Amino acid sequence: MNKAKIDTVLMSHGSGGTLMKRLIEELFYEEYGSKPLLQGDDAADLSCEEMQQDPGSRLAFSTDTFVVTPHFFPGGDIGRLAICGTVNDVATSGAKVRYLSCGFVLEEGFLMDDLKRICHSMAQAAQEADVQIVTGDTKVVDRGHGDGIFINTSGVGLIPAGRRLGGALCQPGDKILLSGTIGDHGIAIISTREGLSFSTTIESDAAPLNHLISAVLEVAPQTRCFRDPTRGGLSSTLNELALQSNTVMTINEESVPVNDQVNGACEMLGYDVFQVANEGKIVCVVAAQEAEAALNAMRCSKYGENAAIIGEVTSVQAQDGGPKVYLATTFGSRRILDMLVGEQLPRIC
Repeated sequence: MNKAKIDTVLMSHGSGGTLMKRLIEELFYEEYGSKPLLQGDDAADLSCEEMQQDPGSRLAFSTDTFVVTPHFFPGGDIGRLAICGTVNDVATSGAKVRYLSCGFVLEEGFLMDDLKRICHSMAQAAQEADVQIVTGDTKVVDRGHGDGIFINTSGVGLIPAGRRLGGALCQPGDKILLSGTIGDHGIAIISTREGLSFSTTIESDAAPLNHLISAVLEVAPQTRCFRDPTRGGLSSTLNELALQSNTVMTINEESVPVNDQVNGACEMLGYDVFQVANEGKIVCVVAAQEAEAALNAMRCSKYGENAAIIGEVTSVQAQDGGPKVYLATTFGSRRILDMLVGEQLPRIC
């Protein structure tokens, strides 16, 4: 086939032949262009000098698949979401994120211009996070057997010797920090999907948070854990941490940053903002004496200007009946903040 412009994805783009080779070389190599990727081998040959210099270091590995619809939304697209989501998952372990893989499942007929736009967005997000896309794969399915595009990304990072983070490490007396406003991503998706209009455009918060996490760890070495409150929102994330550590977590409603437009949209649509998905926020549990330092580090970061200390960890008491998350409301009462049951917002990431 000649070099004439092809406007849509064809089944031949997944055949392993000349069109696939052209797609890889003219799009993926052009956008991502890391040395391991350009070698063109079936597996990336990765350098691990840091592990030799730090014998006690460990690898962190995570994978995620992104199926969000619509593919483009205020503040981002499925490509930016894929890079940021996996970078953040690896970074929450305390690792320096080094390498990403990227697998595409494309539907026959998907617009090539949209694919190029998504790939460029992914390249920009990877550059911002200072990570390399080093290997990948492309499959094409018959028209009507996909949703345009699905993306799988996997990430590898290096955890320094002696660093251990995890939900089970949360202790009574610890403070709970949040890096910014909640619910932005979920409401941006649903407003675009359903054609809703608000007085102010609500944008997704999709962002790579590895640099913010590193800044917190620099000043707060007694950080217990990080967790990104994606599907299920802040409520589900805190319940997971409470169960892991067998503790009670109490959140002050007045301290939780929420965009006014997001809050209004949730009230109008009947959503609990504490259960709405986020893609560019991080929950951090840290020793009380390091909480202010951690907060300042967040606020000095590009994606943490609205960070706040939102609550604290306490011991389980008999009346609690086990690990719980409580919300101290603006009315002076206290209610249980439950984990999300079912799907509040389907296809959110």
